[in-house]
Amino acid sequence: MFRLPLRFSVQKILLVALLFMPFPAAAELDLETWDALLNKAVIDGDVDYTQWQQNPSFDALVDQIGTADTSEMGRQKKLAFYINAYNILAARGILDGSSPSTMLGRYVYFKRDGYLVAGNRITLHVLEHELIRPLQEPRIHFAIVCASQSCPILQSEAYTAQHLNQQLTVAAMGFINNPKHNQFNPATRHAELSSLFKWFEEDFVAAGGSLQAYLAPMVDNKEVADLLAQEAFDISYRKYDWNLNGTR
Repeated sequence: MFRLPLRFSVQKILLVALLFMPFPAAAELDLETWDALLNKAVIDGDVDYTQWQQNPSFDALVDQIGTADTSEMGRQKKLAFYINAYNILAARGILDGSSPSTMLGRYVYFKRDGYLVAGNRITLHVLEHELIRPLQEPRIHFAIVCASQSCPILQSEAYTAQHLNQQLTVAAMGFINNPKHNQFNPATRHAELSSLFKWFEEDFVAAGGSLQAYLAPMVDNKEVADLLAQEAFDISYRKYDWNLNGTR
């Protein structure tokens, strides 16, 4: 009986095996791990960053952000991925010694420090302004957290595509109705708002027609909500507190 040379047969077998070998799925973010890390280290928005220092589970999340494939993600999944990615990388910057507490520090933290996101090395600034904001969801401004006291609180759970709408609404209403960030005086018809509303006013106007119209349905106080709907408030903006939102 005719037999192929042993060397040729082995090569052919290896080639066939490679052709039928399943390729590994594109890496995604391990939301269960991120959820567990948040639940343990974040209490009412106060972050114990020490728990994530030299933590293999946290480091693995950073690696997953770098290798994730967003090309086939739908809008909700992409939004959830980018929000989680921003919050993880913002914490990574703090752990690496950066800080937005000074003007120079903010430049380094947002515009110089680079991270691998879905195969591309980008900054937090690019992640927010070129990847997240174009998805046209203004509530992201209450969900992405730049490790500062005047930022929205870091929630104690990961954002998921399945529950994203509810999670964003909770984050938005929690921030808007927190007097630490926003104060409404119906008697004087003066509102003192977070600087977030000045910096990203165009996003809120695009969604609500005006800033006050956007805020109106999210305010708990009915009298305030009615006045906002009438564009009745004079608005000023609060100074932003860039001090750390937890323990380094």
